[in-house]
Amino acid sequence: MSYTGRCACGHVTLAIAGEAIQTRQCWCGQCQRIAGGGPTHNVIFRDEQITLVGRLASHGYVAASGSTMVTWYCPACGSPLCAQSTARPQFRAVRLGALDTPHGLAPQLAIWTDEAPDWAVIDPALERHRQQPSTAIATD
Repeated sequence: MSYTGRCACGHVTLAIAGEAIQTRQCWCGQCQRIAGGGPTHNVIFRDEQITLVGRLASHGYVAASGSTMVTWYCPACGSPLCAQSTARPQFRAVRLGALDTPHGLAPQLAIWTDEAPDWAVIDPALERHRQQPSTAIATD
């Protein structure tokens, strides 16, 4: 499987050569800030399958899980592109909105639901995790 994508202004492109491992909706406080109040939608791929081309900016912070998260974004338009956790350096979470459509991907689970606002609407069909699920992903 392969996917392509870009930031909003097109200065950064991405190519992914591999299968999506998992697609998550994240309601942590930091993701809500990144997404303007709602969750981020992320698809996890193996790090070595992702190629980013163009000038990137990054920001690192310590997440509520205790892991350090690094997020990459386009410095020209501010579009968030992907993130990586020190707990799972072999994976990278690509922001679903950065992928070209149609891609056929949809969230499989919602994480950090304890931090979701009272008004949040979370699909009842999604597997839910109150905080960060185990760092073990089936294809580790």
